[in-house]
Amino acid sequence: MKPSTSQLLRQGLLTLLVVSAALTAYDRLVLRPALVIGVVDVAEVYRAKEADFTQMLTKANSEDERQKALFMARTFAQRLPLALDELPRECGCLVVLKSAVAGATPNTVDLTAALRRKVTAP
Repeated sequence: MKPSTSQLLRQGLLTLLVVSAALTAYDRLVLRPALVIGVVDVAEVYRAKEADFTQMLTKANSEDERQKALFMARTFAQRLPLALDELPRECGCLVVLKSAVAGATPNTVDLTAALRRKVTAP
């Protein structure tokens, strides 16, 4: 028994609908999130922490205050690499240095504030 023209048309439209839905889901769930690029200005975060350290060290009147400043610097040095490793996992994106990106795009997310929070959190 031969399928009628209307049956073929319905099957063709159903196939077209299923393929369109699959492509839309792929675009929204796989492709677009992969296009997101996180940028981070490590130099800015480092300079700010360096300024804090210098200020604490120059204002230190006792050995205890100097040790506190050194502890802060040591803690920062330990937290920075860990925070940089966590950023790509948290945003689900590729993270690059801000200076490596020529211009901002709609898919570019600045993660500098998140990095700053991570290295200053107690």
